[in-house]
Amino acid sequence: MLKPAERQALSVIRTELRRSVRYDDESIAHPRWVRQRYDCGCYASLAPARKAAVRTAWHEAGHAVAALAVGARFSSASINHSHRSEGRVHGITGAEQAFVIDAAGQIAERLMDWTMLERDEELRQWLRTWRQDGGDARRFRQSIAAQFGADEIAAYRWCEQQLAPRRLQIRELARALLVYPLHLPYNVAAELANPTA
Repeated sequence: MLKPAERQALSVIRTELRRSVRYDDESIAHPRWVRQRYDCGCYASLAPARKAAVRTAWHEAGHAVAALAVGARFSSASINHSHRSEGRVHGITGAEQAFVIDAAGQIAERLMDWTMLERDEELRQWLRTWRQDGGDARRFRQSIAAQFGADEIAAYRWCEQQLAPRRLQIRELARALLVYPLHLPYNVAAELANPTA
């Protein structure tokens, strides 16, 4: 059940998404998200700051859609830039397959530009480098043990199988994160990621 403020936010976001349907992700990024990344000195100009906001939106949308897919809850999703993170899905609870959520950010970034690692050797090489990701890589490796043991490739491929069919949901939520200058509460994110809504 949506609260009145959530209904209003959902209405604003859907109106903005309809208005910007013909524009690419970079074109619809709210100035707040772009300026945050530029003003901190993290990027040399607005263009790379805009690209970073888009990548972060897809990353966080991946986490949120994965959480919804495995039946977990979260308090909100945001691409608010801070000194500790580029964005975050806050307060995730109730995830039996937490490793899917942990891998989802990286998978969503690859779904964004269709750069999936198709050969296992490519994936093996990339997994060796996957270390610094706000704790996602560490948590992924810890939580696959019950189902996959130490087989990171099998676990990651299983996550891809769960998330690739949800690309359009991820895209919709990423674009919502880009156009809306505040965090998205769980109920709003769930409505936006629901293909039948």
